[in-house]
Amino acid sequence: MFSSKLRDNIKTVLITGGSGLVGTRLSQVLAKKNYTVTHLSRKPTGQNYESFYWNVKDGEIESDAITSADAIIHLAGASVADKRWDESRKKEIYDSRIDSTKLLFYNIRELNPNLKYFLSASAIGYYGWDTGSSIVDETTEKGKGFLADVVEDWENEVSKFDELNIPNGKVRVGVVLSEKGGALAALAKPIRYGVGAILDSGEQYLSWIHLDDLCGIFFHLLDNKLRQTVNGVAPNPVTNKELTKAIAKKIKKPVFLPNVPKFALKLLLGEIADMLVGGNNVSSKKIEQLGYSFQYTELDQALTDLL
Repeated sequence: MFSSKLRDNIKTVLITGGSGLVGTRLSQVLAKKNYTVTHLSRKPTGQNYESFYWNVKDGEIESDAITSADAIIHLAGASVADKRWDESRKKEIYDSRIDSTKLLFYNIRELNPNLKYFLSASAIGYYGWDTGSSIVDETTEKGKGFLADVVEDWENEVSKFDELNIPNGKVRVGVVLSEKGGALAALAKPIRYGVGAILDSGEQYLSWIHLDDLCGIFFHLLDNKLRQTVNGVAPNPVTNKELTKAIAKKIKKPVFLPNVPKFALKLLLGEIADMLVGGNNVSSKKIEQLGYSFQYTELDQALTDLL
């Protein structure tokens, strides 16, 4: 699954957000392939990988982080689901993505304009809150809503690396499934305690991906220095109802409570509820056509591995 065509010219990969769910696993994948992995962090520890200091708000970054990198994978960004979206939180979500990319661009331009590759996370939030059952792909127009606007500006900042003639790619990440946390843990927890429920109609699509496949997609783009924007989702999205029932079946717990209505979610979560009751049926065909082969194409496969 993980080849090493670029071993001769990409040896050191700098990762932002390296201590997060995706960054931790991707760091392990790269290290096992004998790449030197370094991290940018607000609190460098260097426990597992050499780490350098940066502070996006203050526009600070250790120059050695940039000069020592052959490629950069940019995963950093405030979580969109941890807190209610007041104006302060929205600003944090926006700035953590756009300002961090600008900071990297400026420093790469000044310190390492011959960087070999820049790869950034993005999000399927680009397509908007709810595209129904219609299949969307990378040619679909941007949707409406806060996240769609954030993603558009984020991707535009990444595209500026074209000005430096640095190959760059973007992965529009879907709902990541992992035993280490994230969406799966959040969905499974109430089910384990007997209070799991289907959200709203339950017919809204959820475009999931196993963490290992997401890391595989990042590596595939890096390995081939692909100048592409691709969806980081598995080939077979499911509905909220199908996902909830599948998790319950795997952990042998019933789902018997009535569906949670949209208005209740709105009262509890605010604007974040729009993400939960909306949905996107996102296509993975482009990344497959670019040569990536999925390990987990069906939800049952992924849940069997993770649960």
